[in-house]
Amino acid sequence: MYETLIDELRQTNTQLIAVSKTKPATAILELYNKGQRLFGENYVQELTEKQPQLPADIQWHFIGHLQSNKVKYIAPFVHTIQSVDSLRLVQEINKQAQKNNRTINCLLQFHISDEITKFGFSLDEAQEMFSGNAPETFKNINWCGVMGMATFTDDKNQVRQEFQSLKNIFDKIKSEFFPASPNFKEISMGMSDDYKMAIELGATMVRIGSLLFGKR
Repeated sequence: MYETLIDELRQTNTQLIAVSKTKPATAILELYNKGQRLFGENYVQELTEKQPQLPADIQWHFIGHLQSNKVKYIAPFVHTIQSVDSLRLVQEINKQAQKNNRTINCLLQFHISDEITKFGFSLDEAQEMFSGNAPETFKNINWCGVMGMATFTDDKNQVRQEFQSLKNIFDKIKSEFFPASPNFKEISMGMSDDYKMAIELGATMVRIGSLLFGKR
C-alpha cells in the first residue's frame, strides 16, 4: 500500500505525513526503510519515548492538541508543530525554540468542523492575533501554513465544504499576513478516508494512519 500511495501523492506534489500514534517503533522503522521520513504523532509522552529509538533524520510532525506546558519536551527535536491553536501556545513555542537555539516550523490549526471537541483558531481569532503581533515578532517560528480536521462523518458534501473553508482561510491569511513569504504554502488536511478529496481541494500535506498501519 505504501508504494502505491507514494506514487499517487508524488503525481500531485502532496507530502505524506504517516500518522504513527500508538504504533511501535518497529512499525515506524518498517516504513522508514521504505523511504518514509515524515511521521505524525499526537501525544507528547509517546513522541518523546519513540524519538530516541529511531533514526535522527525522521521529521517529526506534532499533530495532536498541544498544551503549553509540554512544548519544552518536544522543542529540542520536533520538525513541525501542526496544531498551533492559541496565542499562548505560539508564545511558548517561540520561547522554547529560542532556548534550544532552533526555529520550529508551525501550522495554524483552524476549527473547520462542527465537532466542539476539536481545537483550532477561528479566522477572526487568527486575524486578531497577527494584527496585534506581526508574524515576524516570533523570531523562532517559521510560519508554514494551515491545518484543519474535518468532521468525522459519512456526509462527503459536509467534508468537502469544510476542506474548502480551510483553503479559503489559507488564501485570506496568506494575502493579509504572508504575501511575500515563500514558506507559507502548506495546507494540511485529509486523512485515510478523504485524502483524495482533500488533494482535489488544495491539500499539500495529508495525514494518513490506518491505510498505512491498519486500523487501531
